[in-house]
Amino acid sequence: MIHHKKKQELTSNDSGFTIIESLMAIVVVAILMVAIAPAIVLSVATRVQAKRVELATDAASSYIDAVRSATILPPAITKRAAGATTDPEPPDAPSGTLTCTKSSDYCSSPTSPTTPPNYSVYCVNGDTQEGCQNNSLRDMIVQAFGYNSASSNAENGYKLGVRVYRADAFKTGITLKALKDKDSQGKDIKKQSAFTGGTGLFKEQPPLVEFTTEIISKGTSFSDLCGRLEQKDSLGSNTNPQSKC
Repeated sequence: MIHHKKKQELTSNDSGFTIIESLMAIVVVAILMVAIAPAIVLSVATRVQAKRVELATDAASSYIDAVRSATILPPAITKRAAGATTDPEPPDAPSGTLTCTKSSDYCSSPTSPTTPPNYSVYCVNGDTQEGCQNNSLRDMIVQAFGYNSASSNAENGYKLGVRVYRADAFKTGITLKALKDKDSQGKDIKKQSAFTGGTGLFKEQPPLVEFTTEIISKGTSFSDLCGRLEQKDSLGSNTNPQSKC
């Protein structure tokens, strides 16, 4: 006689996730996302701002190289006023409508004030559209100004000051500032920090980079350098004890 064994029914203690467990998992994931989101945003914003500074530095370097190689004309050069014994203050930051129709060329506006110290505004195009526009995220504007205590002739050499601003900072409602300026609260203007929220633009916009360098042409002589170091008073006497040449 054949006896058939009854198949053993398999049972499982796991009947699947309940709705409460699923909701708890969603809550945990949401908490983790909220916790790490600021770090992600900070990291991305820092890298974006670092890229802007890199573009500004490249723009300044390309402008300086073009001036030194005489590829472009030098900027406006200010000479010390007759009888003055101290150097004039650097020019103010540019203001006004941005009009730069050609790439790698000086802009027609903003224009320098008619009285010294003077400056020139130069377009460094960073995108595919010709010229520089105030809605571009990659175009850079170089504010350049020269100074020579003894001469306004570029052939005699001069100190070149450079400030680089974002082209999209030339918008209505934004006031450009130089590092020598004070903000609306009387505090010193600082370079843009590594982290800025949103577009990174402020109502009072500092330059991305600002520095000075020396420009010497083929026609610059040793006496030209000495003349720049001298600080003559109204009688023509040298008041700078460090310049004896």
